[in-house]
Amino acid sequence: MRDKIGLYTGTFDPMTNGHLDIIKRAAKLFDTLYVGIFQNNQKEPVFSAIERKVLFEKLLLACSNVVVIVHEADLTVNVAEKLGVTALVRSVRNAQDLAYESEMIYFNGQMTGIETVLLVASPNLQYLNSTRIKELARFGVDVSPWVPELVKIELEKKFE
Repeated sequence: MRDKIGLYTGTFDPMTNGHLDIIKRAAKLFDTLYVGIFQNNQKEPVFSAIERKVLFEKLLLACSNVVVIVHEADLTVNVAEKLGVTALVRSVRNAQDLAYESEMIYFNGQMTGIETVLLVASPNLQYLNSTRIKELARFGVDVSPWVPELVKIELEKKFE
């Protein structure tokens, strides 16, 4: 039987407790789960892609089947095919996310036939988004309820 290989992608700038929750839940579904830190040219990142990779690797030490990768410029489905991915992992927080992901599922399926697994955000984490966390951190708000301690410390350094 073929290994189950997942790919969960995002900008993850910064990573939140919501991202980590999805990763830990998805890791239980796959033999290998790739977490792909992808660049989004429409966003101005606080952390470089390498800084995000290092943070994720530290935060995911206990998840032995998770591999963090960085990818600069390619379609997710192309990266997935190169890695032998059997399913893309996406998360949804609300109806707006679901509409966006439904369109992506359609196009990704048309291009490659790779399945997509949607995981719904845990209710206590559904309002988290990286843009809001960055805004709060810039104004000196304690973001510890929404991000791992390591991320909080690194955000404080960035916005000193």
